[in-house]
Amino acid sequence: MRYAVHLDSVSKEYGSGRNAVRALDAVTAGFPRGTFTAVMGPSGSGKSTFLNCAAGLDRPTSGRVVLGDTELSGRSETELTTLRRDRIGFVFQAYNLLGALTVAENVTLPLRLAEKPVDRERLASVLAAVGLADHADRRPSQLSGGQQQRVAIARALINQPDLVCADEPTGALDSRSGRQVLALLRSIVDDLGQTVLMVTHDPVAAAQADTVMFLADGRLAGAMTRPSAEQIAERMTHLGDAA
Repeated sequence: MRYAVHLDSVSKEYGSGRNAVRALDAVTAGFPRGTFTAVMGPSGSGKSTFLNCAAGLDRPTSGRVVLGDTELSGRSETELTTLRRDRIGFVFQAYNLLGALTVAENVTLPLRLAEKPVDRERLASVLAAVGLADHADRRPSQLSGGQQQRVAIARALINQPDLVCADEPTGALDSRSGRQVLALLRSIVDDLGQTVLMVTHDPVAAAQADTVMFLADGRLAGAMTRPSAEQIAERMTHLGDAA
């Protein structure tokens, strides 16, 4: 099986000695290409650390992270920055758009930072895929929150990345806009073949995924395949009890 990203016995500790905190504890998980995975767990379970390690933002204390066929351990900060820019798309709760730039300029920012030419056909295709074909020349301030998150998703897709990492992508949105963004994430997996790894606290959001992976106290605590929001909420209740 070809994985977009694979974590092998990944542990992450913050601090040292008696003050050390183990945020992840020997986690092994692989995410096949063209799949949508949600990661859930109680507060402090290691969700964000897991996503950061998978995306090359944090270095594991031990274990290996392999992006496609590229092992991330041992790489310099410059190499990791280049890998993230070229091969990973990021979608955050805060849209992280630049207000002085148009929609098109925000979407193509990763290309310009990499000093790559902008493929106008690719840009048009990505904007159409996220439903913003007619908004290329607008500024973020002229868009709704849901539309701004669509711009962020388009920016994440512009490089045709190995992996799209979404950290609470609906956290700042109302329920209607949130549903639209989740449907869009679902469609980029189904229609474009992207791989999405999403951290969320919302069972309704997680129910859009193919697989929901649960963390508790930095360890894997099971997984569910295409569960309902109710099934996810039930599992989270028991994880909370365990935590």
